[in-house]
Amino acid sequence: MPSDHAEVQVRPGDEGDLVALTDLYNHYVRETAVTFDTTPFTPAERRPWLLSHPVDGPHRLMVATDAGSGRVLGYASSSPFRAKPAYATSVETTVYVAPDAGRRGIGTLLYRTLFDALADEGLHRAYAGIAQPNAASTRLHERFGFRYVGTYREVGHKFGRWWDVAWHEKEL
Repeated sequence: MPSDHAEVQVRPGDEGDLVALTDLYNHYVRETAVTFDTTPFTPAERRPWLLSHPVDGPHRLMVATDAGSGRVLGYASSSPFRAKPAYATSVETTVYVAPDAGRRGIGTLLYRTLFDALADEGLHRAYAGIAQPNAASTRLHERFGFRYVGTYREVGHKFGRWWDVAWHEKEL
């Protein structure tokens, strides 16, 4: 896999990224079953999500940008796994890379930075749900030590068909 890491910077996301992050996510909403959202968001609708990821703590947002242009190339985040208090030491993680920026190692760089940032947050487990099929995402998660724990069969309905979600976990 070619790497252009020298051309990519990763930093915590901020409100200045809102429009670009919304546009990136909306691509996946409109074009893929990677997310089970079915209606694109406006930046105003997506703002609470962005604000739920502060610079520190267990719920982070890391943004990859092109070092020259500043263009957002992707993001990785950790979010609450479930709302109940006993789940507080677990997070759900995700990565989205711009469709024209794939196969450059950006997802790997984003996850490495995210997990480094989470190392001292007292977390126990990270979980990732991967809509199937998605071999590239499965490979990325396995490279970071995630292991397969089970599949929810036909759990999502999008584009007129049913989709499975394979769940993976990683000890932190």
